[in-house]
Amino acid sequence: MNADQLCGLLAEPSRLRTYSAVVLGATTPEQVAGSTGLPTAVVVKALQRLTKGGLLDASAGGLSADEGAFKDAVRESRPEWVPLDPDPARDNVLKSFIRDGRLTHFPTFPEKLRIVLEYLVQSFEPGRSYPESEVNEILNQWHPDHAALRRQLVDARLLDRTNSIYTRR
Repeated sequence: MNADQLCGLLAEPSRLRTYSAVVLGATTPEQVAGSTGLPTAVVVKALQRLTKGGLLDASAGGLSADEGAFKDAVRESRPEWVPLDPDPARDNVLKSFIRDGRLTHFPTFPEKLRIVLEYLVQSFEPGRSYPESEVNEILNQWHPDHAALRRQLVDARLLDRTNSIYTRR
């Protein structure tokens, strides 16, 4: 079951209340009706839909909820992780600081900062000249403090600067 299906099953208030009652311990339709205040006919219909959808199980021991369905739905809809670097150690550093294509914060350890800067500099073509405004625009896609990033790339000798023209080494 994916997240859309899960949300669809619980979008109806009577089904949400029914599911909640089972999670909280109701094991029979009568107990669900008593704890939710819903008419028994509405509860029975909600139970049928939730059971058919895979959120509830009706057995001889009574009703039970599949609480793992939420984790499963999230896992199913989560995109497969694509490493940012083929080296697992470097990839671990990068995924600590880069989320959804953005630099979340600057690393404080120089060796980690170097790894991040080496990754970010790949946004520039080697040998091509970039005016400062274009460098700022590219770096703004990574982090709002483009000036700090620009300065760090130059200090790390990953970008050369001559008269406000930048070139990747």
